[in-house]
Amino acid sequence: MTLHDLPELPVSGKDTTDAILKLAVLAVGGQGGGVLTNWITDLARRGGYRAQATSVAGVAQRTGSTIYYVEMTPDTGRDPVFCLSPAPGDVDILIAAELMEAGRAMMRGFVTPDRTTLIASTHRVLATTEKVVPGDGRVDAGPVIEAARSSAYRAVCLDLERAATEVGSVISASLFGALAGSRALPFDRELFEETIRASGRGVEASLRAFDAGFRGATGDRETGTTQSAHSAPAGVSSGENPVPIIAMPKAAPAMDADVPPEGPEHQLDGWKTLTDRIDAFAEPVAGRARRGLAKVVDFQDLAYGAQYLDLLDQAVAGDSAEGEWAFSREAAKYLANALCYDDLIRVADLKTRASRDKRLRREQGVDSDAIVQVTEYFHPRAQEVVGAMPAAMGRWFENRETRMAWLDRRVNKGRRLRTDSLSGFLQLWFVSSLKPWRRRLLRHDQEMAHLNEWFGLALRERAADYRLGVEILRCRRLIKGYSDTHARGLSKFDRVIGGLELLRGRDDAADWLRRLRDAALSDEDGDALDGALRTIASF
Repeated sequence: MTLHDLPELPVSGKDTTDAILKLAVLAVGGQGGGVLTNWITDLARRGGYRAQATSVAGVAQRTGSTIYYVEMTPDTGRDPVFCLSPAPGDVDILIAAELMEAGRAMMRGFVTPDRTTLIASTHRVLATTEKVVPGDGRVDAGPVIEAARSSAYRAVCLDLERAATEVGSVISASLFGALAGSRALPFDRELFEETIRASGRGVEASLRAFDAGFRGATGDRETGTTQSAHSAPAGVSSGENPVPIIAMPKAAPAMDADVPPEGPEHQLDGWKTLTDRIDAFAEPVAGRARRGLAKVVDFQDLAYGAQYLDLLDQAVAGDSAEGEWAFSREAAKYLANALCYDDLIRVADLKTRASRDKRLRREQGVDSDAIVQVTEYFHPRAQEVVGAMPAAMGRWFENRETRMAWLDRRVNKGRRLRTDSLSGFLQLWFVSSLKPWRRRLLRHDQEMAHLNEWFGLALRERAADYRLGVEILRCRRLIKGYSDTHARGLSKFDRVIGGLELLRGRDDAADWLRRLRDAALSDEDGDALDGALRTIASF
């Protein structure tokens, strides 16, 4: 069924409140909910309607969204009485700037099958509860999509964030386009576009995003004027069964690991030498190895890439197709992750790249010639500073508790560094310029010692229990991040691997090690891991 096959929205009854269209927008910080709301109210007034907009702010970032609420009615010359906030079961149009906000709206009763047109972007902005989980804490989006099918009178769900960023704009414009394409408001497309032009800021980019959202909502089959879907607001259904439309997002393009690099000829020759080594691997291993090699070389240099392949050769040497190359595939992934640890040099390098400036401007909708202010937040501990010292000097500090305490008091403070200024940028650039000396620093020594111990253990255990060796490689997933996050992950890794002594020799050792790892990833405090370790100790 297409959008044009849908039944007309029900005509209002005698109740005068039926003449009021009620629209709610749920958006989190930085998504332009205020801009979208201003466009909607301006649109209504240009279309001969009276309109009122209010907002109820949520708390910081993704722990709560702001609810923008708009009521509008045809201007009859009399002053209407509008409400200040939406009520369950009494919303005609619900716009959610992120998928889980659509889920929240449905849970709160703002979306009902007899009247509500639901417009939602299917991209995700992870909630705080999803981020604090050490492993993959993402909520499954499938049930929300299914709920949209059954809970809304009409549902238009597609990736409006990507639709906007692909044309250099922001999601508020593509949401406005999807609203026009849904035909839930009695206004022509030209009036929507006129509203954007009247805003006078980023007009061309906004119109491109508007068009992308409009075409997505109409299934790419309509590009002309939108005809009014109804002349009165939604009310009680006339008996027909409306069918929601789910415009599913297109799959993201696969990463192309074979894009030829650019650079000096001698470096290109070195890169080809490394990729030729990968060509000798079985294809299931080679695919991951190409991505791993690109990551490692970007982190350091070609010699570091050769070190990565030397380690991977050890994994491939004792592997075969009998185990579907599982050990080598996991080694290709986790060796690259282990070699590319987060240190001060890496953080400074990423923050001073030209590509980062372009990304920030694109995400915020700022033109390349505009002046921007960028403030970086730093809170280094003494451990990070000592890790950036030459190995001998760093150990001298690390082995003296009083010196470490003295240093921590001086560096363990929150700092705000303006990298749009020359002095602030040069400070980070200087730290990133230490990259050629990274192998001589204490942090590198520590990381390589840990890598060799972990990888050596996996190789040894593989000889007796192939599956157990694979699970040991996967335990590297526990170690990630920077500063306190890295320290917590390392502690959990040590505890999980410590349980290996109780499992070695059991037929189900691999299964239990996987359960220990999953328990460590399931919560930040480690309560689940404590319970799993107690269970193993009881064997």
